[in-house]
Amino acid sequence: MDTTYFAQQAIVSMMVHLVFFAVTFWALLALNLEKLLKKNRVVQARLLYVLLTISIGSLVSSFFLDYLSWSQSLVHLLP
Repeated sequence: MDTTYFAQQAIVSMMVHLVFFAVTFWALLALNLEKLLKKNRVVQARLLYVLLTISIGSLVSSFFLDYLSWSQSLVHLLP
């Protein structure tokens, strides 16, 4: 395969991950986690938001990229 194809795949994957990180962070802002966290733990709360964003965003973007790859592979089923 051509190296250009791999470079394009890498760029698409990076962009998809970043988009889903942003969407996940935006969605997490709707939660009221302050009630669950201890007072005066601002840095730890922010770190928790970042870690949740990365973990949930990675799962969703990996699923999206896998699904995209699977749908592109369906072309090989046709004669």
